[in-house]
Amino acid sequence: MRERRNYLILIGFIAAALVGVALLAVPGSPAHKKATLGLDLQGGLEVVLKAVPPKNHKLTAEDLDRSVDIMRKRVDKLGVSEPEIRKQGTNEIVIELAGVRDAGTAAKIIGTTAQLEFYDLEGDLTGPSINSNGIPVAKGSLFGLLSDPSTAALRDAKGETDEWYLFGPKHNLRAGPEQSKEDLLKTEVVKKMGGRVPKDWMVLHAPPNTVVVSCDASQGNCITAQQVGAKTYWYLLKHSTDAANPIPEMTGDQLKLAGTRADFDQNGQPIVTMQFTNKGKKIFHEITRREANRGERRALGQRDQTAIQNFAQHFAIVLDRQIQSAPYIDYVQNPDGIPGDNGAQIQLGQSGTIKEAKQLALILQTGALPVRFETAERSDVSATLGKDSLRQAERAALVGLLIVALFLLLLYRFLGLVAVIGLAIYAAFLYAAILLFNVTLTLPGFAGMILTIGVAADANVVIFERIKEEVRAGKSVRAAISAGYGKGFHTILDANVVTAITALVLFAVATAGVKGFALMLLIGTVMSLVTAVAATRAMLGLLAGFRWFNNARFMGAQGEQSAKWLQVDFMRRRYLWFAIAGGVILISAVSLGVRGLNLGIDFKGGTQISFKTGAPHTIGEVREVAAANGKKDAVIQGRGKNKGQERFQEFQLRTKALTGPQLTRFGDDLQSRLGATSIGKTTVSSSFGRQIAKSAIIAILFSLFLIVLYIAIRFDFKFAGPVIVALIHDIVITVGVYSLSGREVSSATVAAVLTVLGYSIYDTIIIFDRIRENIPIMRRSSFATIANVSLWETIRRSLATTFITLLPVGSLLLFGGETLKDFALALLVGIASGAYSSIFIAAPLLTVWKEREPEYARRKDETVGKRGGEEALEAATEAAAAEPTPQLAAVATLDGGSAAAQAKRERRRQRRRSRPHGRAR
Repeated sequence: MRERRNYLILIGFIAAALVGVALLAVPGSPAHKKATLGLDLQGGLEVVLKAVPPKNHKLTAEDLDRSVDIMRKRVDKLGVSEPEIRKQGTNEIVIELAGVRDAGTAAKIIGTTAQLEFYDLEGDLTGPSINSNGIPVAKGSLFGLLSDPSTAALRDAKGETDEWYLFGPKHNLRAGPEQSKEDLLKTEVVKKMGGRVPKDWMVLHAPPNTVVVSCDASQGNCITAQQVGAKTYWYLLKHSTDAANPIPEMTGDQLKLAGTRADFDQNGQPIVTMQFTNKGKKIFHEITRREANRGERRALGQRDQTAIQNFAQHFAIVLDRQIQSAPYIDYVQNPDGIPGDNGAQIQLGQSGTIKEAKQLALILQTGALPVRFETAERSDVSATLGKDSLRQAERAALVGLLIVALFLLLLYRFLGLVAVIGLAIYAAFLYAAILLFNVTLTLPGFAGMILTIGVAADANVVIFERIKEEVRAGKSVRAAISAGYGKGFHTILDANVVTAITALVLFAVATAGVKGFALMLLIGTVMSLVTAVAATRAMLGLLAGFRWFNNARFMGAQGEQSAKWLQVDFMRRRYLWFAIAGGVILISAVSLGVRGLNLGIDFKGGTQISFKTGAPHTIGEVREVAAANGKKDAVIQGRGKNKGQERFQEFQLRTKALTGPQLTRFGDDLQSRLGATSIGKTTVSSSFGRQIAKSAIIAILFSLFLIVLYIAIRFDFKFAGPVIVALIHDIVITVGVYSLSGREVSSATVAAVLTVLGYSIYDTIIIFDRIRENIPIMRRSSFATIANVSLWETIRRSLATTFITLLPVGSLLLFGGETLKDFALALLVGIASGAYSSIFIAAPLLTVWKEREPEYARRKDETVGKRGGEEALEAATEAAAAEPTPQLAAVATLDGGSAAAQAKRERRRQRRRSRPHGRAR
């Protein structure tokens, strides 16, 4: 009765959670949230940044590559999943962001140079910015600073400047800073005036060997002898590249990026803490010692608090030529300066927020961009898949799920109905998690979802097969349910832990689309564990109390499990399986070595064509033209304003590099069929950069190390080797199929390979878990017999799960459209390969290794290797008779005759044990 009450409470919690999911999903409810779709599903914001290198510095490809890596890190840490970042032309970087609420802030952070400098403020101020008493004087306007007579006097010094400004008739800044007067005259402001500066306008520049630095008055960092009520103040500081006496004295190069983070000070105000390198510590100590000595000399022996505030010198922390913090050095408390061991901190002032502190820390953590960037263009872009592809994907997913539900109902009858309800609960909880965690859904994310659907269904299959085994062994339905969940839980837990390890490492280390896949896989794995262990358990636990439910036929467990094809002696033919796998791997390896891979624009870059049309068109119509020119895999986006029903008049199309004749023919086709005009061509780099590939590989290798460690602890170290071999087998074959077929490899292919990785691990662990369970039970059997019996017990589950997972994938291949077929093919090949490797590679390889152990070498059953599966079944029957267990008794019945009689005796023993007052004999 108490158990029944617990199930009712659990069902109540699940029902309440489903109500919460409904509130999140139903439009109009107070808690309603919309799912954030990625660029490939909904489009987003595109920002084109143009590199502006310093004067006398030639922009290099390395500058752009490093900038792309830094920008990608910044975007990832902003919480924006699945960014599209690529080089365009020779001096531009294109960033496409999905799910960005504050586009201005994101674009500002991405393009911030992050040039961090540390100045001895009073020692480095010059011209009008410091008076005769050595006290800073801040100007309330930039024009006032540059037009001051003392600034004009400094302009006569030798040297050049790279800070040129243009001021309007009211002395307001209209352009700059630019690196030269020529660059200033090329700005948009001057171009609109015919390329000439009006007479009442003025061009001013900073003196040689100086820089202009500003400060925000609201932050309290403006040190000045006079206040003019301005919002922004301006200083003129010395600047020297002399290695012996550099100004600024320190830069961000002396900063430990890992030690930089947002925090709160002792008064609860937001700050950014910084840690210095060993060289930076020495320089910081020297600067602050110099400032402490200078402050004490100017104080003339005065040591009270008022004197300290009046005469103490300041250490200025400047980011991108704006003072972020200017703490003073207390010459009484720190007469010898401040050691740099504890670093420094940037105070944001009372008006600062922790969000601003995190953004500043983010910029410092990712390091400085090698060159400055300015926003050249900003526009909205449509989804890359297009509305037609989205409809096809939705239809494919729906058809696949319906087929999965029908298969479960046919295979497990009433248990199948419970499984379908459990999958529905899983889908609801997964959708709620996507909304609550603000996951950006993209195609790689859907790959993770497809895998977790198979995992969620498999958890039910594992338990239901266990229940049917227990029923066939003679237990009541209620007792079988309890035993099935009890034994199946450990199997499911091990498989899910290994899958979660892979997902966690990928999410922690990888970037971009790989991170999106990992997050979906992790969420789905946790949700599937909850629904399989909690939701379906509670439903079956409540139903088990009814008399009508206690019927083996009702759940398809009646009679004996007779299937002659399950009597295959897998271990006897292990070298045949190895030869088949080796042959396929050899073919794949040769193809990879000779033909290589057909890498798409995600990896190699290509040509971008932009054009306009007189009348609005859909992406599908543009794709038809691309397909007619042999570019059916082109990435197509609409730009600018949506004219309704996903129709645009501006498009950009990215495809593999086009030759001159190809481009001409393509352009002519666009003109004749769509009325395209203003056709432009640009060379674009890969969006799946080396950093992403490198991080993904590191993540996979590290996750494999953790998996080996987990398997060694939970199973045996020798169990880990076959798991890794099976993974390598699956990945090589999946990639080899791409090489043999010549299909294009894209970022979606990477997601598919990662899906294969997760699936193969999961399937192998299920089989190994049964082997581990049977080892202590079958104490007299050879390892080959143990492995055979374990495979016979789990092969129905393995095949059912593979089929369940392949159903939505096959639906995606048939109904998903051209943009999804390559992706679906990789999943299809990989999942089929994963099923093969789990049964025919991992288990036989484990047998080969374990049979070398003295214990198994002594009791090796020669008849299994010589005379086939019938003797193996007899050995299993003998083991069942000697050590009766439900699963072995069930397997033993496969050969009929004496085994059937043995199973009947076993069931009678089990029934006596299950009676309330019975006693086992």
